Amino acid sequence: MSSFEASPAPPPAPPPGPPPEAAAPDDTRRSLPVGLWVVVALAALLAAGGLYSGWQAQQRVQALELELVRRQQDTGTAATEARVLANQAQDAARDAVAKVALLEARLAETTAQSSQVEDLLRSIARSRDDSALADLEATLRLATQHAALTGSSETLVLTLRQADERLVALNQPRLERVRRALARDIERLTAAGSTDIAVLSLRIDEVIRQVDELPLLAMPEPRTGAAAPQRGDAPRPEAAEAPAPDAAASDAWFDRLPQASREFATRFWSEARSLLRITRIEHPEALLLAPEQAYFVRQNLRLRLLNARLALLSRQFDVAQADLRDAQAMLERYFDRQSRRVQGASELLRQVAQQSRAVTVPRPDETLAALAAAAAGR
Repeated sequence: MSSFEASPAPPPAPPPGPPPEAAAPDDTRRSLPVGLWVVVALAALLAAGGLYSGWQAQQRVQALELELVRRQQDTGTAATEARVLANQAQDAARDAVAKVALLEARLAETTAQSSQVEDLLRSIARSRDDSALADLEATLRLATQHAALTGSSETLVLTLRQADERLVALNQPRLERVRRALARDIERLTAAGSTDIAVLSLRIDEVIRQVDELPLLAMPEPRTGAAAPQRGDAPRPEAAEAPAPDAAASDAWFDRLPQASREFATRFWSEARSLLRITRIEHPEALLLAPEQAYFVRQNLRLRLLNARLALLSRQFDVAQADLRDAQAMLERYFDRQSRRVQGASELLRQVAQQSRAVTVPRPDETLAALAAAAAGR
């Protein structure tokens, strides 16, 4: 309904009344139209107010309709955007689920590979330890056989110490038992005596090399005087005395001689004393050796020493002791015991005879048992 509708037509004008003289007597008839006009005016106002109110209501309704339409359009747009966002979120969630599933699969694969690598490293470390233990056991057995053949524990002790150093480098707690066994075996081998066959053989070889240079009683080395003794000889008791004669030393006239005369007298007396030598011989037949017999004496001594050396290498200590005693007796019987060379050779043979004894080298059984237990995983 439009707000610009025409208002109702006013009531028709009353008919002209009689002249004032004629209308005067009826007041009641003249007052009715005024009230009617008031009613009509009120009705018109009410109608106008109603029309205005209706128009205002219609405007509000139209505004509400426009606002509802606008909000409906905004809601539709928002719903469309929300639907698009929901689709995007759903796609993103689907991608995320796929990625999470892929990551979980890769994580599981990585975990499996990591466990396999750990098992492989553990097996490699285990195999390395087992290889080291097997190598140590083989080395110890070889060193034990060498010690049993040579009678010397030095090589075995050195092998045990090297094995302990290798175990320290491995740094495995399960090998501490092996290290303790190694320490006990090293202590036991160090405390036990040993016979160094190689050193004894070298000493015998040194005496064999000097056999041709040792002076015999039948053929003593020539001497040039007490002032210049031969290299390797011990000073004789006669030459070790004072160079001046005893009588001249006590006489005052010898002190009064010039320095040159005294030196000449001293040298002359030394040369004269070197021409005569007094030696005590327990076996006179040693002086009766002919030159060709002296050659056979030296060869016989050399053979005795070679037999003693072979007996030592074969660990026949009784045979070696007998040969060394025979060689020592030949040195004392046929050779000049006042010579430094003979004394040195006799001392070497005496040392070899003292050290040539049967010694049982202890076996590192405790270490071998510990190695076997560690290799078995116990």
